[in-house]
Amino acid sequence: MPKKDTFILSTIVLLVGGFLTKFLGMIIKIIMSRLMGSEGIGLYMLVLPTFSLLIGLAQFGLPVAFSKLIAEETKNNKNLLFSLLPISFIINLIICVGVIWIAPILSNVFLQEARSYYPLLAMAVVLPFTSLSGLLRSYFFGRSKMLPHVVSNVLEDIVRLIAILIGIPLVLPFGIEAAVTFVVLINVLSEGMSILVLFFFLPKRITFKRKDFHQNRKYQKEALQIGIPNTMSRLTGSIGYFLEPILLTFTLHLVGYSSSFILNQYGILSGYVLPLLLLPSFFTLAISQALLPIISKATAMGKYAIAKRKIKQGIFFSLLLGIPATLLFLITPEFFLKLFYHTSQGVSYMRFLAPICLFQYIQAPLASALDAMGRSKDNFKATLYGTLLRTCFLFLLSLLKIGLWGLILATSINVIFTTFFNLHQVKRALSS
Repeated sequence: MPKKDTFILSTIVLLVGGFLTKFLGMIIKIIMSRLMGSEGIGLYMLVLPTFSLLIGLAQFGLPVAFSKLIAEETKNNKNLLFSLLPISFIINLIICVGVIWIAPILSNVFLQEARSYYPLLAMAVVLPFTSLSGLLRSYFFGRSKMLPHVVSNVLEDIVRLIAILIGIPLVLPFGIEAAVTFVVLINVLSEGMSILVLFFFLPKRITFKRKDFHQNRKYQKEALQIGIPNTMSRLTGSIGYFLEPILLTFTLHLVGYSSSFILNQYGILSGYVLPLLLLPSFFTLAISQALLPIISKATAMGKYAIAKRKIKQGIFFSLLLGIPATLLFLITPEFFLKLFYHTSQGVSYMRFLAPICLFQYIQAPLASALDAMGRSKDNFKATLYGTLLRTCFLFLLSLLKIGLWGLILATSINVIFTTFFNLHQVKRALSS
């Protein structure tokens, strides 16, 4: 295939891989729910946001930075890797020690569930493996080689599925917390498999020189300039979503809504409506992952016309997939709600939010383009401003006694603002 079609080929490979991992992920969730029951799944879902946040902190944006710097083709890749590994090791060590130290407080005070203690401790064992596999994946992303990522992801999920089928029945007699701890620790096996697969795809004849192991301060500085804003952006978003149910519940109680109404409507919105509307997002994620190395290389070589064309192409493909999905959700929301959840509740929410999600679909390619052009700080600003807007409007609109529509409108304002802010910054970067 001609070189000019690299972006399209990479996107197709990632789309196929994304579909397979989504399918396997769905099977894993079904089997977990059947083996552990609602109580076990409830405990797992309680610790999952903490796990996701810790993975983001442990990786510290280094995979994105590594991918971008490799794509530029101006660095010694081996020296770049060995310059980033010590930073990753130190960050993981600090976070792992921190998790072990703060686990009792997290479980008993913040999560208010003593049984979450051992799953939280298990996370400290898993984090180094996720960080190493993240760096290895980013090497192939930077080289626009998406097959290793797809193969490792699929095999990772297969290992996780087999381990769950065999392991959960064995540990379940020791209690729900033992089963959830085991599910967390399975990531050591699955990430280990992923690492082995990625090593298999590395060039077979690699020779190392003494200078490859030298700590290059310039490389480290460049990586941290990308990684720190990337991590801050993720942390800001996580804090915003952590505060969402707390602020929503407090404000709606203040204006007279009952706990049962809030719980029911919030469950419909966050459990039924949003997962359905964001289903096409794995397509846009694939597009954004394929964009990053191409735009990084183009901008590093000063070929801004190519970068601009690829960004437009990424947005076009996102809308090409997003518009039909939006129309389907807009016209027949009852069909999808009944098909997936056997309910018709949330129809009005879906009809309102479906067009808003069009902006959400093109956010990922725009954010990826900013990272590729070395403007991760702009991504952080967009997340920060958007989160502040969302939080303020959530509080003010909820006081109007319009139920969950305060949250829906605040979320819509955040999505539209963030998308246009990123679009403005991308245009500004390409014109400078």
